[in-house]
Amino acid sequence: MFPRMYHGSFPLLGGGELIVVLLSMVCFLAIAIGFVVLIIWLVRRGSANKQDASAPLPPAPAGPSAREILQTRYARGEITREQYQEMLADLNQPPSQ
Repeated sequence: MFPRMYHGSFPLLGGGELIVVLLSMVCFLAIAIGFVVLIIWLVRRGSANKQDASAPLPPAPAGPSAREILQTRYARGEITREQYQEMLADLNQPPSQ
């Protein structure tokens, strides 16, 4: 009744051929999705490098200032009054170029 090309409920596809076609489709979709993910990753990586290069340096860690360190050393008796005043005068001078 049916021609010989119909081997089962799927025309032109025998029992094993349908599995091969479905696996091929799944593999193609996995490769296509992987390619898209790779492109997105490369674009984001490239833009992150550009942002890092133009980003300002983070501020120095907060700690005691030079004046506070000098006051602490004077209070502990590590330096004399004359040394303290000389160093304080040095701190108050503008930095030389």
